[in-house]
Amino acid sequence: MSEQWSFETRQIHAGQQPDAATGARALPIYQTTSYAFRDTEHAANLFGLAEPGNIYTRIMNPTQDVVEQRLASLEGGVGALLLSSGQSATSAALLNVAEAGDHIVASASLYGGTDTLLRHSFPKLGVQVSFVDAPDDPQAWRDAVQPNTKAFFGETIGNPKGDVLDVEAVAAVAHDVGVPLIVDNTIATPYLLNPLKHGADVVVHSATKYIGGHGTAIAGVLIDGGTFDYAAHGAKFAGFTTPDASYHGLVYAEALGPAAYITKARVQFLRNLGSAISPFNAFLLAQGLETLSLRIERHVENTVAVASWLTARDEVESVNYPGLESSPWYETSKKYLPRGAGAVLTFELAGGHEAGRRFIDSLELFSHVANIGDVRSLAIHPASTTHSQLNPEQQRAAGVTPGLVRLAVGLEGVEDIKADLEAGLRAAKG
Repeated sequence: MSEQWSFETRQIHAGQQPDAATGARALPIYQTTSYAFRDTEHAANLFGLAEPGNIYTRIMNPTQDVVEQRLASLEGGVGALLLSSGQSATSAALLNVAEAGDHIVASASLYGGTDTLLRHSFPKLGVQVSFVDAPDDPQAWRDAVQPNTKAFFGETIGNPKGDVLDVEAVAAVAHDVGVPLIVDNTIATPYLLNPLKHGADVVVHSATKYIGGHGTAIAGVLIDGGTFDYAAHGAKFAGFTTPDASYHGLVYAEALGPAAYITKARVQFLRNLGSAISPFNAFLLAQGLETLSLRIERHVENTVAVASWLTARDEVESVNYPGLESSPWYETSKKYLPRGAGAVLTFELAGGHEAGRRFIDSLELFSHVANIGDVRSLAIHPASTTHSQLNPEQQRAAGVTPGLVRLAVGLEGVEDIKADLEAGLRAAKG
């Protein structure tokens, strides 16, 4: 497969050839738990990481492997790892470098589930997290660093705040203090933004969203750029630079070089914690990837039209979409997202919390679900759902206010979308 091929070609062909056994052109679903070894030597080599291959579908699977190769190609990474959900991918990405006694610096502008994971679950594992309330300020990231900091984490487009991370600036600080920058690129997708090209070291996606694209499979993926040199930092990243007793003393940074991070995530995190993706869900992701660029182009086209339309409505106090000139992140968006700023927007209704609820309850075309990235248009009231576990101050840091409504604009006819929103705005008046 030529890496010189366009994105549109690679989203269809990367990582796959016609099936060697049958000639099948479409990606087969290898619905198997295990694989026959040629002999005892072959089995020993596989278990000792001396030879690549399939052992057990909890660790890898041929259907999964194709999708991982394809995503690594589209993001420009050295390797990828599919997992059972976006939450698992975020956990794997961070726990691959941080363990009990360590510290992470994260943007406060995060999806509510990620905020809860970092704010409440990670401390129970002994990993402390400091949140940067001003992720636009590189100095704020630097000021949050502690001697035991092991990673920076942020979303390239914050959900639901709509802020665009200055990846280059934050990566520069991360590398200056000797840690990798890990980013969630779910809303942007690899079609709109390749964070690895701007200095990020690892990219995470909730593949449930735009990569799958049809609301049919829960999945996550992490993609490693192979750029962060864990060996250069010695004992700071002991998990990479000291022997792993569970693999006969393997030292990942020495034995695997640029592939150390992604291999460790597979053979430690995935093997031991078991958050494996099913072969069928991997297949569904492959189906979504084949049309990713086409879908995202239409998503963005519809979202720009809806954002502009909402801006002109008297019932709407403000619209948050980085593709609008009124957005504080418009210039950053133009730098990092020249093809468009994604398909998620939020807007503030004049009537606050109750107006937001009335608006949601009156929609017919929009589905009221806790998801984004579907071909269908979706809507939710974050203050009472996705971010309800946060206190008011934490909600504000994440960009959530009482009357805020989040839309994930789908692929329907844009006039039909507007008509449904019109009905919602009438209802919001009470």
